[in-house]
Amino acid sequence: MLQSMTGFGSARLDADQYCISVEIRSLNSKSMDLSVRTPKVLSDKEYEIRNMVQKALVRGKVSVNVELTKNKTQKARNTVNKELLKAYYTDLSEVADQLRADKGELFRLALHMPEVLQQEEQDEETAEAEWSLVQPLLQEALQSINIFRADEGKALTAEIMSYIDRIRILLSEIEKHDPVRMEQIRTRIRGHLAEISTSEHFDQNRFEQEMIYYMEKLDIAEEKVRLVNHLHYFTETVYLPEPTGKKLGFISQEIGREINTIGSKANDATIQHHVVEMKEELEKIKEQINNIL
Repeated sequence: MLQSMTGFGSARLDADQYCISVEIRSLNSKSMDLSVRTPKVLSDKEYEIRNMVQKALVRGKVSVNVELTKNKTQKARNTVNKELLKAYYTDLSEVADQLRADKGELFRLALHMPEVLQQEEQDEETAEAEWSLVQPLLQEALQSINIFRADEGKALTAEIMSYIDRIRILLSEIEKHDPVRMEQIRTRIRGHLAEISTSEHFDQNRFEQEMIYYMEKLDIAEEKVRLVNHLHYFTETVYLPEPTGKKLGFISQEIGREINTIGSKANDATIQHHVVEMKEELEKIKEQINNIL
């Protein structure tokens, strides 16, 4: 069954210590185009995240956004660089004396000077504990987006198969009309034969050879058979379990080649009309295939 490249999946955890959310969005792309946004604490897990996403989604323009918020009791503690704070405060106080300025805000200013407040480094054990919470949420979001893609794929399957069925109907109309076309060609040839057979330069053997060549050039029997086979192969491929978007693209090219050949060889207004309609249906198929995994 077809699967769309477009999708959205998310997962969220609201716990006493953490609030974690994972969102994954996907659009169509010729290959895997992946961007990942994570909190700093998970920066060393980006490679693992990328592997999980690439394995699950295969192809598409994918963006992954992971947000992790700690509650008040879990927020990293700040330590004060006392010596640096004293130095800042002394320098500010001396400048205030020189300028005869108010010293009421000096302590607050010194406290917020660079590197006075320093965040404690998170230990490896805490980082792994946080990753153990994020990892299953990421897996859940990937499952969610794949369900979304599968649902979209069902709609795409129905739409594309309706176009294939329409091409089959048009081909059957061509089949019905082809004997009429061939009889019209024979009638036209007989008329020409009656006109030229009385000529003293008429060469019966040469004429028959050229007629055989002419009839072969107008014969579309092989193209009709190949087109039927391509349509059958396309239908089989649609229902394969693995991703088939690229393969369907190649088959649609072969379908287009046979349709074009029928149109160029038919030399018949009715068949040309059906060929134009078949091309329209094929273009709709190609447009949808661009969004298939």
